Amino acid sequence: MLKYIKKQIELIKLKDPAIHNNLEVFLYPYFWIMISYKISHYLYKKKHYLLARLISEIGKKKTGIEIHPGAIIGENFFIDHGVGVVIGETTIIGSNVTIFHGVTLGGKGNEKGKRHPTIGNNVLIGCGAKILGNITIGNNAKIGANAVILHDVEENATVVGVPGIRVK
Repeated sequence: MLKYIKKQIELIKLKDPAIHNNLEVFLYPYFWIMISYKISHYLYKKKHYLLARLISEIGKKKTGIEIHPGAIIGENFFIDHGVGVVIGETTIIGSNVTIFHGVTLGGKGNEKGKRHPTIGNNVLIGCGAKILGNITIGNNAKIGANAVILHDVEENATVVGVPGIRVK
C-alpha cells in the first residue's frame, strides 16, 4: 500500500499544477477515494461485498466521489476536483484517463450484466459529462464539459453537446 500511496503522490504532482508540496496531497479528495477504492475493490474481488460497499460508502461520504468497488480502473487514473463523480459497478476505465468534477459513468436503468461504459486509454472527460450505458469511448477521445454520451465514441474523437456529437 505504501508503494501505491507514493505512486498517487507522484501522479497528483504530475497532473495538478496547483500543488506546491507532497503534504497537500493528503487534502485531495481524489487521494482518499482512491485509497478507499483500492481496499474496497480488493474486498469485492474476494466476494466480501458488504464490507467492500461499506468502505466505498464511507469514502463517498468523506469525499463526495462515488466509485463502486466492482469498477475496474487502469493505471494513472486521475480525478481533478472530484465532487459529484459517480462511477458505476461494471465500468471499465483504461490507463491515463482524467475526469473532472460532476462526471457520471453510469447505466440507463435496470439492465442486467454489463451496463456501464468502457473508457479507453488516454481519455479526457470534461466536468459534468454523462456517459451512460454499455458503450465504449475509444482511446485518445475527448468528451466536452456537460456532454451527454449515449453511443460509442471512436478513437481520437472530440465529442461535445447534448446529445454528444463529434466535432473533430
